[in-house]
Amino acid sequence: MKYAVVTGGTSGIGLGVAKMLISKGYYVFATYVGPDFTETIEKFEAIKTDQTNREDVYMFINYVKSKTDHLDCLHCNAGMSIRKTFTEYGDKDWDAMMEVAVNSHFIICREFYPIIPAGSRILFTGSQMGLNPHGTVLAYGVTKSAVHALCKNLVKEFEGTGTTVNAIVPGFVETPWQQEKPDEIKQNIYKKTAIHRFATISEIVDAFRFCIDNPFVNGSLIEINGGYSFK
Repeated sequence: MKYAVVTGGTSGIGLGVAKMLISKGYYVFATYVGPDFTETIEKFEAIKTDQTNREDVYMFINYVKSKTDHLDCLHCNAGMSIRKTFTEYGDKDWDAMMEVAVNSHFIICREFYPIIPAGSRILFTGSQMGLNPHGTVLAYGVTKSAVHALCKNLVKEFEGTGTTVNAIVPGFVETPWQQEKPDEIKQNIYKKTAIHRFATISEIVDAFRFCIDNPFVNGSLIEINGGYSFK
């Protein structure tokens, strides 16, 4: 049995990737926060884990290690966005966003490192905001820039093992989070994208599938943004 971890794995991109991994024969452990996850999915466990809380993160890690002695795929997907202007961000806002997207994933990668066999896959969910600044999500953009850097730097740690480390860098995606945006804002974003719409979750999942299936793709930040521009 192949085993995988997907953080933030009960909705949006994370759930899409989890289901794709299950279809490939993986057993998936997923972290999540918020309301209880009640959907029944074969070969899938959702463990409520507050990734702003390191004790919770270590409890999740220890639980997975109690269930398997190897981890064949790790998808660091969880993120947190607080929309404020630069001067409105408080220390707690900054710390929480960095803890979820960067610190908890560093800890997860480090702690699972000894049980990741050769030829495995490490995946990150980056963001276009980590490449192109945005007016009201400065802290989110910085966390995703750090995620991109973590991806690139981990390549050296797995050198010679056949394990690959890649990040998919989406633009705007039709996730539950984006569906809450007012239509006026959506239309403005559509105008900045050559395809004139958001990506579907399945289109982003296909990019992750490509990274899993192609063993020569390594250390890549793969942009999937529909031709995003700043016009």
